[in-house]
This record gives sequence, C-alpha cells and structure tokens, in this order.
Amino acid sequence: MEQETPDSSAALTDNAQEALAFGQRLAEIAATAAENALRPWNAYQLAIALGLFILATILAKPIGNRFREWLRTREGWPLWRIKLGLTLHKRVRSIMFIVLIWVAILVMREVTWPSRSYLLSVIGNLALAWLIVALASRLVANTLLRSLIKYGAWFWITLRILDITEETEGLLDAIALTLGETRISLLLILQAIFILGVLLAIARFLSSSTTTRIKKNPEISPSMQVLGVKFAQIIFYGAAFFIGLKVIGIDLTGLAVLSGAIGVGLGFGLQKVVSNLVSGVIILLDKSIKPGDVISLGDTFGWINSLGARYVSVVTRDGREYLIPNEDLITGQVVNWSHSDEFVRLDIPFGTSYGDDPHLVRQLAVDAALSVDRVLGDRAPVCHVTGFGDSSVDFVLRFWIEDPSSGLTNIRGQVYLALWDTFKEHNISIPFPQREVKLLDGSRLETGSQT
Repeated sequence: MEQETPDSSAALTDNAQEALAFGQRLAEIAATAAENALRPWNAYQLAIALGLFILATILAKPIGNRFREWLRTREGWPLWRIKLGLTLHKRVRSIMFIVLIWVAILVMREVTWPSRSYLLSVIGNLALAWLIVALASRLVANTLLRSLIKYGAWFWITLRILDITEETEGLLDAIALTLGETRISLLLILQAIFILGVLLAIARFLSSSTTTRIKKNPEISPSMQVLGVKFAQIIFYGAAFFIGLKVIGIDLTGLAVLSGAIGVGLGFGLQKVVSNLVSGVIILLDKSIKPGDVISLGDTFGWINSLGARYVSVVTRDGREYLIPNEDLITGQVVNWSHSDEFVRLDIPFGTSYGDDPHLVRQLAVDAALSVDRVLGDRAPVCHVTGFGDSSVDFVLRFWIEDPSSGLTNIRGQVYLALWDTFKEHNISIPFPQREVKLLDGSRLETGSQT
C-alpha cells in the first residue's frame, strides 16, 4: 500500500476542517432560525408574510385577466415588448406579493422597531431578487443555458442574503482535483458555468441585435449581410469564450499550444470541410450568388434559400431542398439566372406545315406569346425560321420574362398552349412525321392469315 504524503494528509485535514466548519455554520443557522421562529414577533412576521401571499394569490387572477386583455389591444408593438408583457403576466402573483410585503415592511418600520420587520425584509429581498433573476434570464433563448443561469443566480443571491457566502465558497473550493499544477475545484466549475453562461447570453443578445440591424439596412447587399452576420457571430461568441476563461483564471497559453496542435491534425483530416468554409467566404465576398438568386447546377434548378458556412440551401419548385457544398459552386459550372438582373430569355421551337404562310406564322406566334401575362411586352418576342425539316418548316419563338423564380417550365407550357389556340383559330397546322411505303414492280403485298 502506498503511504499518504504529508501534503496530501494536510490537504485532507484542511478539507475535513472546512467541511466541519461549514456544517457547524449550517447547524447554527438552522438553530437560530428555529429559535427566532419561536419568538412572538418572528411568528407574527411569518403569519403576515403568509397572509400577504394568500392576498396576492386572490388579487392576481382579476389583475392578471385585465392585464392580459390590455395586452391584446397593443397592436403594432415589437415582439420583445409582447414577450416581456407575457412574462410579466405569468408572474402577476409574485409582483403583487413583492409590492404588498414591501408596503408592510415600510409601514412596520414607521410604527415599530426595525428588528420587528427583519424577517419580512429577508423574505422581501429574496422574493424581489428571484423575480429580477427570472425576468433577466428570459433574455437567454437556450433553455438549458437559461436554467443554469437562473438557478445559479438564485443560489448565489440566497447565500448573499442569508450571509453564508464565505462558508459555502470555502466548502466548494475544498472539493477539488489536482492535475499536475492545475487545481480544479467544484467552486471553479460552478463559476465557469455561470460566468460563461452569462457571457454567452450577452454574446447571443448582441449577435441577434447586430443581425437585425444588418438585415434592415437596405444599402448592404444580401451576400454582404450574410458575411457580416457570420463575422459578428464569430467575434461575439469568440470574445465571450476567451474572456470567460480569462476571468475564471485559466491560463490561455497552454490552450493556444493545444489548439495549434489540434488544428494541424484536423487540417489533414478535414480538408473538405475547410475547403467548403473557405469557398463559402469567397462566395460571400465575390457576390457570385446571393439569397434569392435562381440557379441551375447540373439537374438541380431552384433558388437560393440561404448561404451557410459549409453549404448552400437550394429550394426547387417541387419543394425539395438541396444542400450543395460551397466547393461545388466554386469549382463547377453554375448558371445564375438572376446574377446581374432578373431578365431571362426563353426559346420555344415548333414547326408548321409547308402549306402555311411562314410570314403569317411568325406574326401569329409573336401575338400568342404576348397574350401570356408573364411575357414582357417592352422586350418584344421574336420568331425566326430556323430550317426546312423533313415534314415541317422549323421556327423558334424567343421571349423574355423577369421572374425566373416563379418557374420556367410553367411559362413554356403557357406559351405552347397559346400557340396551339392561335394556330387552331387561324387554321395553321402542326405536322407530325409521316412515312410512305412504295411497292416495287413485280413485288406482292402479303398479309398474315389468322388460323
């Protein structure tokens, strides 16, 4: 068996003493609380607090109903005000209890000695602090992070109000694990969770506010808006993480060396991921595509829904959403139907019979295209003869649209239907391939007989 060193024995002794001191302190607090509760004025204060809580419960329902009806009439309010109003509505009873108990405390301080309202002051401070923490924690969107911040703040404020902060910190710090020169205590872990949680919540709030301001600025292009939002998120969250580690007291030098070694190893294993990240930055900087653009990549035709750090989301007309890696958009051939403007020219080939007047056919085809709503009239359609086929005179009808995101196949179909109706009205025939069979002299046509 290994023998304990003097240092480890001393550490265990110190930890045991600190734990014993904390236990004694808790016992003293419990004994004092029990003794004080038996005193007449403290019992009266507990009865007053209970009565005020019952009164607050009774008043909360009618006041809450009126407040809710008032909220329903607030049209045009921003979303954050509506959420704040709903949060206050859920805590009407707590607000009423705090108001009533502090009115009682102020009255008792005027008519009697301050010591006879001390217990009420403790209860009032706890209730007010808990309400403030509950309201402030609503700023945190993440449910887990919000719970950690809320309960951690409640615990710390309760210790401060009961004046047992130093003893609790001593006990939590005594529960520690030493790894080389690094000492990690339970107090350090709890502080890290709380501080990092608060900083990340602040970073999320600043990032959300910055994102809203960037997206509302009409002078910033959509691609630069996405780049600005990503850059702001990296800055805020990175600053929150490193500031939190620095405040807690963790040495960042070793972390920098470790992250460098990890970065070299990941660089070889995640080449595709890094390539997509760099390609995403290039796409945002050169503005080759942006949200809302209509693109074709291979067999995929749709519009850009969002630009991500690793991929681009493309939504097709049938509702499918394709996640295309950024590298494919940089190295492959992409057709951007709305890169410099929204105007798109479409071609429709068709043929008519040799017995029809080609001049009349051209005019009728242009008129048919102009009868379709989406076809632009200021960029007049044109129709040209492209050749003399085996069974028809071949034409091509060209027209312009300015809304490719509304679909290309459907507009082609509408123009084809307009051509069909127009040609039918003017007796223009659309031929189809026909074959003639000639019998040579001396040959005989035989048909199969049925048995």
